Amino acid sequence: MAYENFKPTIWSKYIQHELAKATVLQEDCNTRFQGEVGLGKTVKIVGVGRPTVGTYVPGQNIQEAQTPPDTSVLLQIDQYKYTHFLVDDIDQAQSIDGLMQAYMKESTAALAEARDSYIASLAAGAEYKSDSLLIDTPEKARKAVDDALVVLWDNGVKITDEVVITVTPKFYALLKQSIASEISNNVDLIKKGVLGYYSGAAVKMSNNLYNDGTDDYLLVRTKNAIAFAAGIEKTEAYTPEYQFADAIKMLDCYGAKIIRQKELYVIRAHYA
Repeated sequence: MAYENFKPTIWSKYIQHELAKATVLQEDCNTRFQGEVGLGKTVKIVGVGRPTVGTYVPGQNIQEAQTPPDTSVLLQIDQYKYTHFLVDDIDQAQSIDGLMQAYMKESTAALAEARDSYIASLAAGAEYKSDSLLIDTPEKARKAVDDALVVLWDNGVKITDEVVITVTPKFYALLKQSIASEISNNVDLIKKGVLGYYSGAAVKMSNNLYNDGTDDYLLVRTKNAIAFAAGIEKTEAYTPEYQFADAIKMLDCYGAKIIRQKELYVIRAHYA
């Protein structure tokens, strides 16, 4: 057993890359503000309000220049999740092609679910939500989605903006019956997690959406509605005192926040 040749930086980058591919909800967040993420850090999301449009009258002075309001928000990196597992011999595992990747794949899957579950939990704080809806027919599923899209459009979301609809398997099973002709079987799209498009919005499915005990909280949002920042803080190897094996522990730090309430709508749905 040994871990002198363990490559923490390489594996941290590998896991971070694989996490981005393994998550469903994170992919549709605004991640432009990640920067240097770590324990207890804060990410400032810079924003500036729109200036007022005035009417120019020839021969008259225009109004003095405005100072656009600062709409910046702070994103706290306050979620800390870890995995901790045994490896018979780290050096040997790294020497066998694909073995360490297999170990890391399982950790990645577990951390990805934790990230997506946290992002999904933000739905409880969404400003725009439906009433609790009984969705037991394809027509009801389609109407719930149509109503959600109308709210976003009324809030200024353009038909050309990237909108994503993320639903549970139960909801999707009903929805696809109503919009079967508009759901794509494109293999390349499915590989990216997109089941198809409806009214210009990508349709995706997740088992990690928030449930309040009665309703699933389905997300209809633009890719700017929720900000997310993350980073693998530490990847360490060591030999436990009472084990004949090496161990690896990884710390994943992240935070998420709704930064554009008008671009997120939550469908609260139950099925019986």
